[in-house]
Amino acid sequence: MKKQIRLNAFDMNAASHQSPGLWRHPRDKSSNYVDLAYWTDLAKTLERGKFDGIFLADVMGVYDVYGGSPDTALRSGVQVPVNDPSLIVPAMAMVTEHLGFGVTCTLSYEPPYPFARRMSTLDHLTKGRIGWNIVTGYLNSAARGSGQDKQASHDRRYEIADEYMDVVYKLWEASWDDDAVRIDRAAGVFTDPAKVRRVKHDGETYRVDAVHLSEPSPQRTPVLYQAGASAKGMEFASKHAECIFINGPSAKVLAASAGKIRAQIAKDARDPASVVIFAVSATVAVFARGG
Repeated sequence: MKKQIRLNAFDMNAASHQSPGLWRHPRDKSSNYVDLAYWTDLAKTLERGKFDGIFLADVMGVYDVYGGSPDTALRSGVQVPVNDPSLIVPAMAMVTEHLGFGVTCTLSYEPPYPFARRMSTLDHLTKGRIGWNIVTGYLNSAARGSGQDKQASHDRRYEIADEYMDVVYKLWEASWDDDAVRIDRAAGVFTDPAKVRRVKHDGETYRVDAVHLSEPSPQRTPVLYQAGASAKGMEFASKHAECIFINGPSAKVLAASAGKIRAQIAKDARDPASVVIFAVSATVAVFARGG
């Protein structure tokens, strides 16, 4: 049986992503990441090359363990400076028709209520081409920048993430009926209040009592990406993810990882074939940065 090959470009809204120091090469254009034309040109190139999507990595915080300071990361451009990946998506969507967008957003430092609106907004502006790479973060510098002494433990972050997902699912899927927006000019009714409900959630970490701010977007819930490699991460991915990234030095290692993930997905009563597993390729990452 024939199988489709799906390709995601892999990039980051920063001067350096997978290959620190590549910005020094005279042909490298990655230092132009602050120029919107850099991203629209890349999007058009990927669309022309029949890529399924572009996956935008991100990191919240700065690498500051080595030497006890961020100096090395700053001096070498190691994923810093780094800009918000979500803000470049609408411009790339404007110059393409088919390219999908996977955006990495850290849930640990943003309440689910405003985040759900941002994803719905992006889904509207891309006409249903947005995806979310769910991450909990892994740097204490991010926690300190967000008013905490340090980040929660690894497994605790995934427990919090599970509750976070409960909240955003409710906001995206349960707050507005499909036909809530009427835009009835004669009657003066934009939205039928009877078809909009408050989301109420009173959990261990999050409390919400609110109507979702956005009308239903094309997908409602964005395509969900995940790349957890730990046991807890794979449990989370098997429960929520539609696309999973794995990494390994050989096809044999990748096949073993994929087998474990699909077995876990089956345990969660989901169809293992419904989840797309991507192997990370450095070649694609370098392509995305080149001229």
